[in-house]
Amino acid sequence: MTCRQLDKAGLTYRVVDVASDPTARSYVTEELGYTEAPVVIVDQDEAHHWSGFRPDRIKAVAARATTNTTIASNGGATDE
Repeated sequence: MTCRQLDKAGLTYRVVDVASDPTARSYVTEELGYTEAPVVIVDQDEAHHWSGFRPDRIKAVAARATTNTTIASNGGATDE
């Protein structure tokens, strides 16, 4: 659902599989503190990230016309 909502908003994003990328997994779990996927990180900004399907946050990002979003998934599960 997250990827579909980003597509609908016309935002460009990149999906990173934290199950196969230990550096990404460490960043999401240890540095950001998340234990569930998907994690959305906007423009690599420490202040703009969240976990789970958050259409309200996606709308806010779209309103700011931010287009560099990363989705951290768990083995391809991106909450689609």
